[in-house]
Amino acid sequence: MNILIIESEIYLAQKVVSRLLDDGHNCDFVETPNIENLTKDYDIILLSTSLPGALCKTIIRRYNDSIILLLVSYISDETVTDPIKEGAKDYIMKPFIMDELVRKIYHYRECKSLRKELHTLREYLNFQFDEVDTTGTVLPTSFPILIETNSQISADKLAFELARKLDYQMKFISLNSDNWQKQVNEKFHGILYLTDYHSLKKNSKENLNKLIDDKKCILVSLEKEEDFPYAKVEFQKSDTIMMTNNIMTINDYVKMMVISYQSKYPDTELSKKLGISRKSLWEKRKKLGIEKKK
Repeated sequence: MNILIIESEIYLAQKVVSRLLDDGHNCDFVETPNIENLTKDYDIILLSTSLPGALCKTIIRRYNDSIILLLVSYISDETVTDPIKEGAKDYIMKPFIMDELVRKIYHYRECKSLRKELHTLREYLNFQFDEVDTTGTVLPTSFPILIETNSQISADKLAFELARKLDYQMKFISLNSDNWQKQVNEKFHGILYLTDYHSLKKNSKENLNKLIDDKKCILVSLEKEEDFPYAKVEFQKSDTIMMTNNIMTINDYVKMMVISYQSKYPDTELSKKLGISRKSLWEKRKKLGIEKKK
């Protein structure tokens, strides 16, 4: 990280610089800053509030994208309250333990990194869900819930909307995975989002239904499920062949269907549903790199 230390106590500043250099950071130190000369960008600003209040305010505004930590000798509106209102993140009282200062630096750097990542993920979700219209469909707030749909991304959007509404985390589990039972049994206080319910055989569905009786679960099936004992919501998307404004190729469609249903149907029945021979199904698997589920 690039770190700027603005501190009039030279001995203290030297100790801080020495420690941060040992940790592998790039450090600049100024005793009495000239704003016009501060042209570099910094990740962290360690700002002594022994400077005049107006100068502190100017520096905080100048580096509003940086993490600013205040080095204070006493607590007052001028040294702490006002600078934090202007955008400083936190303060540390002098004299301080160097490890405590370093802990604050890493803490706020991690917070900033997580906020950036969260913003990116939210933008990505909004981008993915932008053309998915779920207007008029709302999931109930009682669990478990099964979504019967022909569109996985529509189910995803409904699940995310409910998780956001209830302020819950979500854990994603594919029921096609070999260890789904272990994942479902693991302690988790948020929503379990279980996809590929249609891929399970009847006895596995019955076992799963008993397992999730007291859990916060959203399940997704791409088929009709007559015997599901809990709440069900049906959502059918009329343009499932359209994905991000592009028509799926025949190979992409066959690949999606085989991966989704090969664990449910034997090859003879699957090939019949796809309108191809068993030999053609075998050739498609080989050509498209589809591993056959045992």
